[in-house]
Amino acid sequence: MPTEIRPEPPRQPDIEQLLRLSDDFALGLYPADSCYLLDVSELEKPGVTLFVGRSDGRALGIAALVVDPGAPMYAELKRMFVHADARGQGLARGLLAAVEAAAAEAGIAELRLETGPLHDAAIALYESSGYERIPNFGAYVDGQFSICYAKPLAVTAR
Repeated sequence: MPTEIRPEPPRQPDIEQLLRLSDDFALGLYPADSCYLLDVSELEKPGVTLFVGRSDGRALGIAALVVDPGAPMYAELKRMFVHADARGQGLARGLLAAVEAAAAEAGIAELRLETGPLHDAAIALYESSGYERIPNFGAYVDGQFSICYAKPLAVTAR
């Protein structure tokens, strides 16, 4: 399946549908107060870049790079989701690589993320991509259903 991955604005019907599917998936596994999901308006804020994977024009996956100006040495991966029709075909790995490359190019030294303990495929992806488990950070410190990972990035010279 040839897929193109690039930054796109989140306020598009097919992307909003992926966000709804992602919400349903997370809320089917965890209590609502344990789901740290960014909505469309949060994905439109400065410092947030949404990457979209498309095949034949159809949005099949998303991942957001969130750069917090208060913590310039690391950024966070958020809203990683691949439609059920596209799972197991490498799209998640491609989205992850795109986010990592953009973060490194922006001078970010470390990419962090939070996921849940029931996200077996996500955990396998992150661990096989060089992410290591870290203590929960930020909003996730007391998260009963949160596990956090980080990966150092090779910062691209500017």
